[in-house]
Formats: sequence, C-alpha cells, structure tokens
Amino acid sequence: MELEAALRDQVGQATGRPVPHAPIKKLKGDASNRSYYRVGAPPESWVVMVMPLDATKKSEEATKGEPPKELPFVNVHRYLNKLGVRVPAILRYDEPAGMMVIEDLSDITFESALEGGKHNEALYTRAVDLLARLRVQAEKHQDPDCLAFTRSFDEDLYDWELHHFREWGLEAWSGKLPTDAERAQLDATFRDIAKQLAAAPRGFTHRDYQSRNIMVKEGELVVIDFQDALQGPRQYDLVALLRDSYVELDRAFVDAMLDRYIATFQEASGERINAVEFKAFFDLLTVQRKLKDAGRFEYINRVKGNPGFLVSIPASLRYVREAFRQRPELRGLQELVAKYVPELAA
Repeated sequence: MELEAALRDQVGQATGRPVPHAPIKKLKGDASNRSYYRVGAPPESWVVMVMPLDATKKSEEATKGEPPKELPFVNVHRYLNKLGVRVPAILRYDEPAGMMVIEDLSDITFESALEGGKHNEALYTRAVDLLARLRVQAEKHQDPDCLAFTRSFDEDLYDWELHHFREWGLEAWSGKLPTDAERAQLDATFRDIAKQLAAAPRGFTHRDYQSRNIMVKEGELVVIDFQDALQGPRQYDLVALLRDSYVELDRAFVDAMLDRYIATFQEASGERINAVEFKAFFDLLTVQRKLKDAGRFEYINRVKGNPGFLVSIPASLRYVREAFRQRPELRGLQELVAKYVPELAA
C-alpha cells in the first residue's frame, strides 16, 4: 500500500492534480532491474518507472569507466529529443525516490504490431528509415555532453561479450569445459573478431534497437530503452533489429531491408556505401552479437532467476549458423563451438 500511495503521489505531482483512486497495474519489465507501473486507465494513464536506489546510474550492460553523474536515461533522452527522435515524454523525475513519471505509450510494441504479418514490410521499412536518419543526424551532430559519446564498443568489450557466450552459452549450457588447446583457439579467434569489429568507424548506437524496444503509439514509432547507447558501427543496430531473437526474418527480407537502409542513409548523407562490404560486416557482427545474446539469455536464467528468455536461444543460434555460412573463414570456430553447442553445426 505504501508503494501504491507513492506511485499515485508521483503522478499527482507530475500532472498537478491528485489521483487518489487511480488503479495501478504492474507492467512487464523483461530483464531490466527497473520496475514499471501503469497508474490510471488509458487514455488517462501514466507510467511510473521505479529504479533501485543503489543502481539508478549504473548500466546493466558491460561498460568501462566511472558510473555517470546523471541518470543515463535522462541524458540520452535529452540528446534524442534534440535530434527529433520520438521518445517517451518525461513528466517528472524524483531522483531521491528513484521514481520517474513518463508518458504511457500503451502496450503495443513493434513485436506485437507485427502479428499477422500483413504490415511487416511497411513497419520494418519505417524502423529502418528511422534508424538510418537517426544515424546520419547523430554523425552530423555529435554531443560530448551525451553519455553515448563517452563510451564505445571497443576491442575489449566485443571480446568480453564473446567470452560471456563461452562462459554461459558454451560451458554452462553444455556442462563441459573446452580443452586447453580449444580455449587457446577460442581466445585467439574471439580477439581477432573483436579487432575487426572495433576497427570500423563508430557513431551513435542505440545498442538494443529491437522489436521490444520500439513502441507503436497512434501510428508513431517511439524508441525506448536507449540508456545504454554508445559508439558503435552503423550495422550494430541493424543486427539488433533484423537479427532479432524475438522475431525471425529470412535472409531475402533482411537483404531487402539492408538495401533500404543503405539507400536511405545515402540519400540523407550524400555518402556512398559499398553494399557488399556493408553486408559482410553485418554478418560478422551477427556472429558476435547473437553468440553474446545466447549466452546472455542463459546468464539471465541462471543468475537472475528469469527463464523467460530461454525460448529465444534457438533463434539466436540459427542466426549465428546462417552468418557462419556467409563468413566461411570462420569455419574453424564454427566446428569448435558446435562440439559443445550442436545447434551451431553446419
């Protein structure tokens, strides 16, 4: 009852009018350590984000450096707003209480809007166009005050994520440890992949631009969960969207959407992009990102006690297997990891 009173009080202060009898519903929060509550009933409703007081500024993803002085959600939100990207309105942030009142975006995610398949191409085209234009604008308007420009996907972070898969997707999942020789091969190959990925030019990257982090409100696409944004290659958010562990897409459709991104980016920036090289890098990044996702889902199950993402591991592994086909120089890595994760076998 104390929590409910606090939630209603936050909304009352945010809106300037008390809501003493507003209904309260806890919303699904996925793997986050934040909790979300709907206060009121649509169309008169708001969402209150509740953050643990000891972790409001610390990223749940691997990052380097000191914790930021400002809440990352607020910091990156301000930058995206400045670029004209549709993000949820922040009505009130009570930092001492660890509570934020934000616009209620309804329950329609990009993922749920795809059900039935009738508007899939139109929706993906809009999401890809939004991403391309965001990237062009961000590359033109860099902001050192935005946290996303102070941290990046570097060689160490890519390598750490690949070893996250080794620890949770290969060792924990299979219940076996690689031999010393295999571990040396993994170490060398992972570091080589990390070096290749880190060598690419970097710019503003959402980091998790997928179907559950885009909302659909009154026909608009609204971007959420952007607090872990950093500097990364142009293809990174495309891997998150088009190699989404929650919505499987076939290669022909992915290629069409990659072509769309390249065309939109070129139109907005005037820069020419080599499509063959762009897609080859996309496939290498798919290997890294989706191996990490598979391991992360097992980690969330075993460490956080949340088995809800286990159902998405097979799709992640299928994406890796398909990307291996596009990058035959990684055959040795594929054969090694397939000994422990048979789903990755050619």
